[in-house]
Amino acid sequence: MARGLDLDLVEVAPSANPPVCRIMDYGKFRYEEAQKAKESRRKSTQVSVKEVKFRPKIGKGDFDTKVRHLIEFLDDGHKVKVTLQFRGREMAHPELGTRILDQVIEVVGPLGKIDSQARLEGRSMSMVMSPDKKAAEAARKAKEAEEAEARELEQAGTEPEAPDTEAPSDTEIVSEGQES
Repeated sequence: MARGLDLDLVEVAPSANPPVCRIMDYGKFRYEEAQKAKESRRKSTQVSVKEVKFRPKIGKGDFDTKVRHLIEFLDDGHKVKVTLQFRGREMAHPELGTRILDQVIEVVGPLGKIDSQARLEGRSMSMVMSPDKKAAEAARKAKEAEEAEARELEQAGTEPEAPDTEAPSDTEIVSEGQES
């Protein structure tokens, strides 16, 4: 019957009892399956793990730079492994490392969620963070709203009000050596 229609007899479910067969064009079937597989590969995303390394005696500027890179990685959808490396006598004070990692968590805030808590492994302490898509989306919307508001104020010709930083004029400042 299949030869009469110029089609193929294809066994679809060989493990079924009785085995299931269909009459179809096998070449067309293989092509469509390949296209489905290709489409599913294109829609899937590769999650890579980036690593950011800190030291217990890190300076403020270096800390800010590394955290900024960490946030960029999270925004791009990567997981981030935060590693804190100890050398020599720094191993005697793991609480310094914990404090640095707590600061990282505080600065990153809701943009990243912690997959694995910080744990000490040999001479390094590490934790893994992944992007929190819902919080990142909310932060992005808030930023866009703020920018839109700033543009509206600019078009209206008004400047946003700056906080008043002047000291009240009715107070008198007296130094220690001066008597009134």
